[in-house]
Amino acid sequence: MMLDQMLYKYYGYTSFRTGQRETIQSLLDGHNTLAMLPTGTGKSICFELAGYMMEGIVLIISPLLSLMQDQVEQMMKRGEKRVVALNSFLSPIEKRRVLANLQSYKFIFLSPEMLGFGNVIEKLKNLKLSLLVIDEAHCISQWGYDFRPDYLKLGTFRERIGSPLTLALTATATPEVRDDILKKLCVRDATRIEASVNRPNIAFHIEKMEHEHEKKQRAIDLAKSLKQPGIIYFSSKKAAEQLAQLLRENGLTRTMAYHGGLDQEQRILIQEQFINGQLDIICATSAFGMGINKVDIRYIIHYHMPMQIESYLQEVGRAGRDGEPSVAILLYAEGDEQLQFFLAEGELPSIRQLDDFFSYMQLNSMEKEDERIFEEAATANGLTETQWRWLAAYLNDETATTYEEIADKAKSYVIARNSAKMENIKRMKQWINTDGCLRNYLLRYFYESELPELGTHCCDFCGLDLHFYKGSVTGLPRRQENTNWKERLTVLLIGELHEE
Repeated sequence: MMLDQMLYKYYGYTSFRTGQRETIQSLLDGHNTLAMLPTGTGKSICFELAGYMMEGIVLIISPLLSLMQDQVEQMMKRGEKRVVALNSFLSPIEKRRVLANLQSYKFIFLSPEMLGFGNVIEKLKNLKLSLLVIDEAHCISQWGYDFRPDYLKLGTFRERIGSPLTLALTATATPEVRDDILKKLCVRDATRIEASVNRPNIAFHIEKMEHEHEKKQRAIDLAKSLKQPGIIYFSSKKAAEQLAQLLRENGLTRTMAYHGGLDQEQRILIQEQFINGQLDIICATSAFGMGINKVDIRYIIHYHMPMQIESYLQEVGRAGRDGEPSVAILLYAEGDEQLQFFLAEGELPSIRQLDDFFSYMQLNSMEKEDERIFEEAATANGLTETQWRWLAAYLNDETATTYEEIADKAKSYVIARNSAKMENIKRMKQWINTDGCLRNYLLRYFYESELPELGTHCCDFCGLDLHFYKGSVTGLPRRQENTNWKERLTVLLIGELHEE
């Protein structure tokens, strides 16, 4: 009963969502916990409420600064003043001030790149930590769909700060990835709270077409007829811009594109306009939606097929957080998977790039610690920022003593990772072509039991009628405009992450 009272006291809610109560109780019982809770079920409440019921400080590692800042802002709106985000966007003066007063905060959000600063870790070691939280924990697994090299430091970091009680949170992870998360974090005997990935209020619809121009016209028709608001996802910045322009030309003037090619202020402005009901449609790359506290998104359209089922479910899970009926639509044209194969191959350095990189290092006969030469070699061999950050993690591998060892490990990983990604793309294509229930296919993928008699609001196979999700834009309620617009924008600018 106390948990229910605390939930109402801090959030005004009268009941918990799936997995929240179990996760909080596990932490209060002193158990390290891995919680896989579906997107939109309020994972942040798990560590916030548990933190309020513990004496010490809660430290939260979050991979996206925009997500981190949104969580900080939401807590401040509820009156929590003892919260701070410690990240690379703080000015040197702000960073020194925060570090000097760390003990005065209850909730400290930390970006993973801060783990490379020894003074930060020393400060954290002296705090009374009640809970360490790893948000988006699948980022630590090299077999997870959103692997982040900076997350590889977390296991060592956790041990350096005394191995505090730990909560790892994720929305979509296969059993293999869940095992890898705990292994990388050096967590043993963890309680696992593994809720179903199923979101019953989201229906699945797939349309196949022969040509790109046919797909483009269909996307316009759907955007004009579906209940708003909605997000249309792309794997290409150019395609997002082009369709946003076409939608505006077709009368959908409250449409904008969102991608990493925009500057920080533009991205934050678009995000805020969408949250506050000033925009109806966002044509976006995959980064849009992380941390966006908007519960009434009625549809998600994927203009390009995603690279894997995990990221697909993460993105469609941004719809229908209010529990109302919503629809996830995927538009597929023959050969769409080729774009994903191309993108998958470019995420990591090629074998040739690795060979050239290490040949460059050996020819220059420089010491391993010479960061300048590392970066020169990366530039000379055309490595992107993402590729270089990944390779830097291997260069810092203390178990390898020669460049040959590092090169062999890196190449073995690239071969295995690329093979896994190609398999993920093929599984995504199999889902598109399945002749059975789309929802049950997804449940089987995550080793969950199939559901019987799902009804006509499930998917195409089960008799979905898309007309149910159509409606007028003007007939939907809208949020009030933010009266502190400039102040809110200024706060958000501090913590927006540059999208890769």
